[in-house]
Amino acid sequence: MGDHFNSQSVDTTSGGEERGRDNAKNVDGRKRHIVVDSMGLLLAVLVTAASVDDGVAATELFARLEGQPISKVARMFADSKYHNFNLYEWVDEHAKWDLIIVRRPEGSKGWVKLPIRWTVERTFAWLGRCRRLSKDREKSVLSSESFVKLAMIQLMVHRLEPSKVDAEFHSRTAV
Repeated sequence: MGDHFNSQSVDTTSGGEERGRDNAKNVDGRKRHIVVDSMGLLLAVLVTAASVDDGVAATELFARLEGQPISKVARMFADSKYHNFNLYEWVDEHAKWDLIIVRRPEGSKGWVKLPIRWTVERTFAWLGRCRRLSKDREKSVLSSESFVKLAMIQLMVHRLEPSKVDAEFHSRTAV
């Protein structure tokens, strides 16, 4: 299939580096940019001020994939926020994969489940279950990125060895 990337704006507490306003989301704080594989597992994370354009941040995020085991990736999926000619140029020069922009159906209003894009949104939902990530309380973006990684590690460990509570919950809610 391919990998997916997106960003999520989160409020921050007062102080710290890299803070800004995302007017589209009405958020004062930071933005978490992530790349996930087709199963929704984290490959890279970048935290910036919320005011940073997604297409600009994507080039730094993709640079963090260097050395990652993504050699078989042929396509990277993103939403229309990443429609950016500078980003296309960067991908052509540096990446071994194609950038595919998944667009909303023409004329659609409100929330629409986009094909393929739900994978990265589901990962943000998983991370959202971590209370520490409900708001960015960190002074540095390095700490913020580290807590995203720790939350993903915890999620993967729980998948390998689910707790009794998790197993009971999933058995009751299985479809």
